Amino acid sequence: MSVDSELTQHFPTATQWGTYDAEVKNGRLKRLNDYSNDPAPSIIGAGMVDAVDDEARIRRPMVRKSFLEKGPNSNKSERGSEPFVPVPWETALDLAASEIDRVRRQNGNKSIFASSYGWASSGRFHHAQSQIHRFMNLAGGYVRHKNSYSHAAAEVTLKHIVAEMKDIIHAQATDWPSIASDCELFIAFGGLPAKNAQVNLGGVGRHTLHEGMQSCYDAGVEFVNISPLKTDIAHIFDPEWITIRPNTDAAMMLALAYTLVNEGLYDKNFISTHTVGLEKFIPYLNGDKDGQPKNPEWAAQITGVSAQTIINLTRRMAECRTMISTAWSLQRSDHGEQPIWLTVILASLLGQIGLPGGGFGIGYGCENGIGNPVKTFNWPALSQGTNSVEEFIPVARIADMLLHPGTRFDYDGEKLSYPDIRLLYWAGGNPFHHHQDLNRLVDAFRQPECVIVNEIWWTATARHADIVFPITTVLERNDLMMTKWEPMATPMHKAIEPVGESRNDYDVFSGLAQRLGFFEEFTEGRNEEEWLRHLWDQARQRAGQVNFELPDFDTFWHEGPKEILKAEDKTVLLEAYRKDPQNNPLATPSGKIEIFSDVIAGFGYDDCPGHPVWMEPFEWLGGKTVKKFPLHIISNQPSTRLHSQLDSGSISKGSKIKDREPMTMNPVDASGRGIKTGDVVRVFNERGSCLAGVNLSENVMPGVIQLATGAWFDPIVPGQIGALCKHGNPNVLTMDRGTSSLAQGPTAHSTLVQVEKFNDDIPKVTAHLPPAISS
Repeated sequence: MSVDSELTQHFPTATQWGTYDAEVKNGRLKRLNDYSNDPAPSIIGAGMVDAVDDEARIRRPMVRKSFLEKGPNSNKSERGSEPFVPVPWETALDLAASEIDRVRRQNGNKSIFASSYGWASSGRFHHAQSQIHRFMNLAGGYVRHKNSYSHAAAEVTLKHIVAEMKDIIHAQATDWPSIASDCELFIAFGGLPAKNAQVNLGGVGRHTLHEGMQSCYDAGVEFVNISPLKTDIAHIFDPEWITIRPNTDAAMMLALAYTLVNEGLYDKNFISTHTVGLEKFIPYLNGDKDGQPKNPEWAAQITGVSAQTIINLTRRMAECRTMISTAWSLQRSDHGEQPIWLTVILASLLGQIGLPGGGFGIGYGCENGIGNPVKTFNWPALSQGTNSVEEFIPVARIADMLLHPGTRFDYDGEKLSYPDIRLLYWAGGNPFHHHQDLNRLVDAFRQPECVIVNEIWWTATARHADIVFPITTVLERNDLMMTKWEPMATPMHKAIEPVGESRNDYDVFSGLAQRLGFFEEFTEGRNEEEWLRHLWDQARQRAGQVNFELPDFDTFWHEGPKEILKAEDKTVLLEAYRKDPQNNPLATPSGKIEIFSDVIAGFGYDDCPGHPVWMEPFEWLGGKTVKKFPLHIISNQPSTRLHSQLDSGSISKGSKIKDREPMTMNPVDASGRGIKTGDVVRVFNERGSCLAGVNLSENVMPGVIQLATGAWFDPIVPGQIGALCKHGNPNVLTMDRGTSSLAQGPTAHSTLVQVEKFNDDIPKVTAHLPPAISS
């Protein structure tokens, strides 16, 4: 901390969207000053200044009225609409502890689902996911989720065909200096959207995507943006824009592979030495069984990309050093495993995997950090202990679990059953932002006997709870930012006092642990500062083991943000494997890249066979439902907030149109509907409807609309299934169905809608106001 005058103080801190100097006057946050060495600071941070103490903050522990008066299982259909009653902390903690104990005694710990989505804090200690899992493991365990909404299909697929995604494909991604020095052509399926790279799970020190791309552009790298959205690569990098129908990338990739094979442009030596299964894939490419060659003419009918464009692109790729990048968004669609698998196959056919500037990458531009030149280091984290409950669900199957306990389902070669959940505990995250088909989720949240939520603001998740604990922001507690893909570590000083009666997650779980009999085991006798010192000491020990030195805690704490993990050499994905596949085999069954996977084939899934194929999505512009719902909605990440975080802040609110989430539409689609920029429209299909404000632009291709996720769910009749969302949350429209039996990932990007001008009186947005509070 530093003091400029008697009234102004400065505190170093970090968030998932940047590192800052928090400027505080008279105990109130006045400004977040960007880290001086950040080349491209995010716009998101400024929204925190007013959001930290706005009307949407939860200031006291709250209990749903019926639950407080009648106990668990009372009026569950009123979740989301019934008033809350403020209660003392002791009352709320007693109620929650009693419910956890009752449910585990009556039904066992496999009837408790404890979830967190990891984005709740950039701090290493006050990390909601670590805190809730540590607590629940000591309480006897809990049903957990596997994988991530961001990239579930990729996580499951990649480990079978090439390597683990997080530890290898992401952590060892070819870095930007290597791409700048050796790449000639950068093919970006789904683009490289700078708005997504504003954030990183665990914190951001320097925003590096623009810097990396600029170095590539200056070196002569050509960018190709294959996307329905022109803005998926910034215009300053002069990208070629190939417009493609959403969800048809796999068809285009198959045609690229067909052309490489049939024009003899592929690297036969690399295929022979580093891959298996091409001989089983070629008959499908050539149409030997189904009579349909997957040639450019075939793909043109599906994708809207001309056959000659596909042929020309294939030849360019084969002629030069090419990086093939696929965004996470592509696999958040029906059969999302297919474009991921085909990305690896295309790079294998080119034979450039393991070469500087060539090969493939999954997720460039999807978070800050992928491709960062950074020294790999395993920072310590709060120990979560061991979960004694074996049951789990794929991350996006929560509504299925709550609505259909006991139902059998497939996942990654296993036959599993959904557990019967009686208590739901959520800390960190907002499923009413990131889950699909929110009307179905409203029904699902009515099923448990008790719902407990730790939350900062009155999100829809908090509104659907029985017990709500008010939680501090990063500015109201001390912590450490030290995370993956970042060369920086930052001390996070408490800048302001907790708003209202809010407490941090550690204190909440400590209070519950005390009531449940494992306080000492949970806290290990440490307070907040002692935990921070303990974690930093662990980091220093690990640093010593890999021959570099970190400063002592007091020095680090007082000196502020430190750039520590600067890269010593360029990183090239799978470089060692390329050089010596015998002594550096992959962790696949064959030890090689698997164009055909015997393991996946052995699962016997009709919707995900042993090699990539084209399968029609359940909704797309070439499907039957297009007559009724002729527009494909892209519900991508917002530019003004992180997911739904800070939607109540000034930056997010400033982007709204008549208080609605902005929607981009091509003028061609708008003209026949009598829609112009600034209008409010109703977006709808058979699953739901929402209002949105219109921007007309040719940056989105005809037949497609873009409406970002993250506008807080705001049904015109709270708690009513099927009510119009008056704010603009696109997940009232999306289908809650898995990508395939393999990964069961989310499929938000396979959604068709209709749009019409909204001519009724425009209702007031109330999402950023507290719910009804009863005395």
